[in-house]
Formats: sequence, C-alpha cells, structure tokens
Amino acid sequence: MFGTYRKEDVTILLKDITGLVKPLGTQEREARIQQGTHYSEMLPLEYEPSQAYLEAYRDALSRYAGLTAQAAASAAVQIWERKGPGVVLVSLARAGTSAGVLLKRCFRRYYGADVPHYTISIIRGRGIDRTAMDFILARHPAAQLQFVDGWTGKGAIQRELCRAMEDYPGTDPGLAVLSDPAHLAAVSGTQEDFLIASSCLNSTVSGLLSRTFYRPDLIRPGEFHGAAFYRELLDQDFTYEFLDTVSACFPQTPPVPAPHASSRTGLEEVEEISRKFQIADINLIKPGIGEATRVLLRRVPWKVLVKSLDDEAHLGHLYQLAWEKGVAVEEYPLQNYRACGLIRRLADN
Repeated sequence: MFGTYRKEDVTILLKDITGLVKPLGTQEREARIQQGTHYSEMLPLEYEPSQAYLEAYRDALSRYAGLTAQAAASAAVQIWERKGPGVVLVSLARAGTSAGVLLKRCFRRYYGADVPHYTISIIRGRGIDRTAMDFILARHPAAQLQFVDGWTGKGAIQRELCRAMEDYPGTDPGLAVLSDPAHLAAVSGTQEDFLIASSCLNSTVSGLLSRTFYRPDLIRPGEFHGAAFYRELLDQDFTYEFLDTVSACFPQTPPVPAPHASSRTGLEEVEEISRKFQIADINLIKPGIGEATRVLLRRVPWKVLVKSLDDEAHLGHLYQLAWEKGVAVEEYPLQNYRACGLIRRLADN
C-alpha cells in the first residue's frame, strides 16, 4: 500500500514508481500523445490549483455532496441486488477508486457487510492489468466481481473492459458508476451529468496517487501497473474531506433506484460533435463534466462546449479553469451532457 487511502477502504494493486518517471509539462505531453506516444507511458505535472479554483471546488463539494451520496447509495442497492453479500468491488484507478470507497461504505451502512474492494489499472489501448486480475481471481469467484468507475464519458473504458473480459470467462464486464450520462453502464446511480467533486482535482483528491502508468522497461512481467505517490502534497490532500463529506450525506435508508430512460448513447452525440466541428479523431472529444474538467486540468484544450452559459451552479469550476487558461467557452445544444471538452489538435497550431 502507498498513497493516503486507508487499508480498511481499499487494497491498491499498483506498483509504486515514485521517482522513476519525470513528469512532463502539458504542452510537451500533449505533443507526444498526438505524435503517437501512448498516454500511459508518461506522467503529467500536477496542476496546482489557484485559491479561486479551490474555492470553486469546495463550493462544488458543498452543492453536490448530497447528490453524489444519493447516487452512490442507489448504485449500491442495485449492485447488492445483482451480486449479493459475496460482491467484490474492483474499482478502476484513479477516478473509480473514490467511487469504490463510497460504495463500500454504503454496503457497511445499509447491509452491515464489509465487502472486499480492490483498485486496479485499466488503460485505453493497453487493456486491463492482468497481474492484478490474476491476484483477485486467485482469491474470489469471477462471478462476484463488480467493476466500478466514477462516471461514463463516451464509453471508451467500458469498451476496453468488455474486450479484456473476453479472456476471463464468467467475469461480468458491466460497469457500475455514480453518473452515467453516456447511457452505457450496467449500473448507475443516475444518468444525470452532474459534478462529482472529485473530478475537479487530480491526485489531491485521489489518495495523492498519479494516474496509472505502463511502460515495459519499468513494469516487468508479473508486476502491477504503476502509479506515483505525491508525498510532497500531503498538506494539500483533500481525499478524506471529499469522502467524509459525501458519506455524511448518505440517505438514512437504502433508496429505491429510479428507472433509467432510454436515449441515444454518448458515443452517438460525440460522433455528431465530431462532424459539426470537423474533428476526425474522437479521442480529442471529451464529453461530460468530469471529462471536460480533465481536459482543462491536464490536456491542451481548444474550447469547452456547455449546454447553457448560465449554468454557474453546475459549471462554475469549469468557468474558473477556462478563464485561468484562456480557453473559450461556447454554448452548444448538448443532450446527454452539460459540458464537453475539445482538445486542441497541435498540428493545427
């Protein structure tokens, strides 16, 4: 175990690569990605939030802790109905880890069950951490695994998970998420694109862990995928402020999940955006509040599309980030999402 998550909340199946990889600035990292270097082979420099942005984060946390708690509780009820007391949570690091901790706390609160929770790496274009999967399946039945993430964007990780599980018969590839605006998850707390405050920051709300890393010269056969521990940010660690604030808002009794509406998928909306803005590579389109936030935090943004320019309540932190970085915010008739980040194609500069 490394990072600041507690052992009673999650077992971290990642290799500590702290100090082995030099983080890269946003421009250099983006250029390498667009020239073909895989994003998992690099680590970004951590964004140091301004005081104004931290205030926007805390405002978001206070506004949406209740909705986040309701979504976690609703997802937990559905998982319990699907898997029962033998459920094993397998969250996808990094965004899924805090969602998994919230679900674990819901099971303890509503059912008196202390279910196992592991967090592992899955990387778009590289697949799932097979060493971590082997570790888990040596200890638990395949049918009891429930994969967990924070939210759905356009479904890239769900598709990656479905491909990976072809090698693990009897393992359910369906994701459980708190927010599913893409309408793709097997289990979701809500299909509303709402702000999960943990998406506003990077490692400082994720146990001070980096995003996951895979490069064969550092991750050898039989080792877990890697992550770095930003120990120097201990005085800025908001991980348990987020978890405890949301947990304090759990409903007193297990909620009755709302029925999910059928709709076009997020991928269909992304394909429409790609045609409208003539973006050939849909990987440069990041739909949803959480994904748009990530674009502003660690990519080179072109512009941010929002459903309504007047939506300060949901998007105040995005407006703050966009202002700080000089990024245009444009109103667009989004249907599944409240916001969508567009990454700048550097060859166009």
